[in-house]
Parts: sequence; structure tokens; C-alpha cells
Amino acid sequence: MKTQVIFHHYPASPFSEKVRVVFGIKQLEWRSVEIPNMMPKPDLMPLTGGYRKTPVLQIGADIYCDTQIIIRELERRFGDYSVFGSDKGLGYAVGFWADKPFFMASVPVIFGELGPSIPEEFKKDRAKLSEGTFSTDAMANAAPYMRDQWRAHASFLSEQLADGRSYLNGNKPAIADAHGYMNVWFLKNTVPHIADSILKEFPKLDFWQARVSALGHGKSEPMDAKEALVVAKEASSEAKPADDPFETRGRKPGDKVKVMADDYGRDPVEGTIVFTNAQEIAIARNDPAVGDVVVHFPRAGFMMVDA
Repeated sequence: MKTQVIFHHYPASPFSEKVRVVFGIKQLEWRSVEIPNMMPKPDLMPLTGGYRKTPVLQIGADIYCDTQIIIRELERRFGDYSVFGSDKGLGYAVGFWADKPFFMASVPVIFGELGPSIPEEFKKDRAKLSEGTFSTDAMANAAPYMRDQWRAHASFLSEQLADGRSYLNGNKPAIADAHGYMNVWFLKNTVPHIADSILKEFPKLDFWQARVSALGHGKSEPMDAKEALVVAKEASSEAKPADDPFETRGRKPGDKVKVMADDYGRDPVEGTIVFTNAQEIAIARNDPAVGDVVVHFPRAGFMMVDA
């Protein structure tokens, strides 16, 4: 049976764009479920058990949260064209750079500029997401300094392209391109005048981002969110219980735990361990809307605590 890839995302999400680029590199077919960009997300919560960040990948009754584990699973299932090549571990490390320091420079540059045009509901939602405040005035004050940071991160990419290569790792697109492209796309997609002013210094980077954009997003078809819930309910997870002999705290399949992000969006998801390893946590849970599902998280960037 052909594997049906269901992607829960929204168009303006930079983290979703990273995965959509991977779809394009691998030329995958996928179903597109467009979700709200803020809470409530009534048709996503039954699948994730409370994880609210975007995007989420669904394959049957297996639910993958965070781009790190999403890309790892896409590579495992669709490895005919590897987006990693020989840079497996390093590819994930580059992702951490893109998702954290580079992204955190992008946010104040963008939202400090958009300030007054941002709806109050969105500000309140993002304040809850960060368990703090979402002040566009503070971001506007920080934006000049973060613009300097953004320029420095952009120069890393530009230096890699200095020898005239087409992509960051050579003449074929790879995972580093998806990671690096995410923040360039985010800036160009939201505040293009700022992006263009910075990229004037880095013409090779500007040409590169256009080249990555031209890779497309594979082939997608829209799917109703309710249909995705039915798919999960009618499927069975492919995850199998497995002991982890190196589990640092001795947890085993069947143990009740909570899993949450360690930075923001720290909504805990409760379930029982199916398996753990150095890079993944898989927990089983049940919801009346979807029945039994297994939710997968990356290990780096997430915490597992006793339920």
C-alpha cells in the first residue's frame, strides 16, 4: 500500500516551509491539511495530545512533531534521494542553528517591523506560546541589533557559496539548503524590503535562495482536517515496542511520561513509552476522535518527565 503523507501546516509558517522544501528536493506526493496559525486548533489536538506548534506530519496513526523528527522520518521512508548524503549528524546540527539563533534573530526583525498591523489575538496567542510577553514595541527596539545578527548569519551562508557552487553542499540540493533557506524565505516572505536591503551585500545568497525556491514543494493535494482524523482512527501505528539499553534514566516501554519542548510551546503530551533512542521518543496515547495513536518527538530540544 502506498504511504500517504499528511502534512498539517499553514502557508506562512517558516518551519513548514523547511519541510515543504524537503518535499520538493525528494519530489514527494503529499496531502495538505491547512491548520490555523494560532489556537484553538480543534482538529490537530486529538492527533498530538496538546502539542500546538507547527508543522505536524501524519502517516496513518503515527504523528510526528517538530521538523527535526519529521525530516528524519521522511528520510527513513523515502531515502531513494537522500537529503543528507554523508552529512547525517552535521545536517541535524545545522538545523539547530537555523531553528534557534538564526530564527531568533529573524523574529524581532520581522515583528518589530510589522508591529501595528499584527492582530491582538495573534499577540496574545504568541505570548501564551512563549509563556511571557509578545511585545512588538520591544522587538522594534531590538530589531537594529538583531538585524546585525541576521546579517552575520546570512554571511555564513554566503561564504559557503563563495566558490560558485549551486547549493550549500555542492551541485545537488541537500538538507543544509532547506535549513538555511528557512530564515531567508521568512524574511523575504514577510518584510521583503528589509530582506532585499541585507541581501544586496550577498548576491550569491540571493541567487541561491531563488534556486532553492525553484525546487518547489513536490506534489500536494488538499485534504480536509476531518478526513485526516478518520485516517488516523482507521489506521494502526507502525511503531513497535523496543527497549533502549542506553536510556539514561532507565525508562522502558509502558512507562507513563509527559513530553514537552524545552524552549517555548511547552504544552506537555502525556502517554506511555513505545520506544526511545538517542534521537527519538515515541509515546502511545488515545483520543476518542482518533483512537490509538503514537506521537513521535525528537530527543534534542525536548524533555521527557514522569507523568
